[in-house]
Amino acid sequence: MHQFEKLKIWQKAMDLVLDVYKATEQFPKEEKYGLISQMQRSAVSIPSNIAEGSGRNSNQQFNYFLAIASGSTSELITQTFLSEKLINEETAGNIVDQCVEISKMNIALQKSLSKKV
Repeated sequence: MHQFEKLKIWQKAMDLVLDVYKATEQFPKEEKYGLISQMQRSAVSIPSNIAEGSGRNSNQQFNYFLAIASGSTSELITQTFLSEKLINEETAGNIVDQCVEISKMNIALQKSLSKKV
């Protein structure tokens, strides 16, 4: 088992969640149950799956949950591109940059876990 709170990827993913919540505050109210909800759920899914996977009994299971987190990261990037008309370009770029960094960290962590199996 890993202590997810100490993982840099989890910490960065938590920061990303906060940034997504701040960014979606700028969206029109009619998006509350659409894009806002979808983006927030995708963002929350990233650190949640990292945490859940770290609590599993094997690196293989951890790797599985990292793959789910990776999918949520890609989903959030897509949703951010869709929302660029609703938030400013700098905010959208910041979210995408964070997602890319987390994706790279996720791939590196998955490779590291695979070597230990």
